[in-house]
Amino acid sequence: MSPNLSLFSLNAILLLSTDDRTRILTKYYTAPHQPPSTPKDAPGTNPYPTVKEQKAFEKGLLEKTNKNTGDVILYDGRVVCYKMEGDVMMYVVGGGEENEILLFQVILALRDALSILLKNSTDKRTLIENYDLVSLAIDEICDDGIILEVDPVVIASRVSRPPAQDVQLRGVDFSEQGLQNLLELGKSKLAERMRQL
Repeated sequence: MSPNLSLFSLNAILLLSTDDRTRILTKYYTAPHQPPSTPKDAPGTNPYPTVKEQKAFEKGLLEKTNKNTGDVILYDGRVVCYKMEGDVMMYVVGGGEENEILLFQVILALRDALSILLKNSTDKRTLIENYDLVSLAIDEICDDGIILEVDPVVIASRVSRPPAQDVQLRGVDFSEQGLQNLLELGKSKLAERMRQL
């Protein structure tokens, strides 16, 4: 077996409800620009391309991990790291030869970033009500299966940062007199700087 030297580390990030065994948010990753003849177990290939296969995988995964107290398992030839928060099970799925520690860092980053963003209320209802924040947090962690960030504080700050405000141009005078005033202000600031040197 050759080592995995690809950047494409993740096959999926899943948020599933443990109560009614439904999907809350699932993202399966396939590397862009892959030829159709790529083997199913190649890095960056989505091993579950259809919704039917995805749901079968998720159902089996929930059954396997529902009673387990561990954090990492090998399921269906894939390394799966998982955490339970309230009535939600979070999964990070990687290839069979993927580094477990790396995947575990991703699941911890996801759990902690959601905890920061949702003020320690990580349950199904809160996740659904804040679906946009949850989706953005996952996008900050991973892009097409490539891990981008695992610091939960950085992830939360990028997701919750308010948009930049547009420049207010209401009080700006664009007449010739206004431009002359601006030129005079620039000259006075430059002269002041020159005196300080």
